[in-house]
Amino acid sequence: MDCRPLNRIDARSAAKFAATRAACEAVGWGYRVVGEVEPVRMVNVRWMAGYRHPRHGVDEELVARLLALFSVSSPLVTQAALLGDPIAVLPAVSHLLWVGRLTTDLSRPLSDAMLMSLAAIRLAGAQGHGRR
Repeated sequence: MDCRPLNRIDARSAAKFAATRAACEAVGWGYRVVGEVEPVRMVNVRWMAGYRHPRHGVDEELVARLLALFSVSSPLVTQAALLGDPIAVLPAVSHLLWVGRLTTDLSRPLSDAMLMSLAAIRLAGAQGHGRR
């Protein structure tokens, strides 16, 4: 996905976007150009990006427990607190959001009470590319 205000796509950008589309299609991925991303969604994605490093998801036992907890849509901190100190648990939650294993409504500001749930199964070509 490329983000650019639609009124700012010049010939050079259009050529780059066409090359990106061709590369994505060659490996079976979807591709699209979107206009400006809503400001709240952008803030949320920037926050989650801080947890993209795999070190936040290395505790496989914690990851398994988080995925089990959020198998039913539940408030973030209430559920995370069941596994221990939220300060220790929340980085793993943010990482799972980044990689697409958990999901929430990113059009609203992230908060303690936001509802989290397991992400739907993604297409095979999209695995490992988790921005929502």
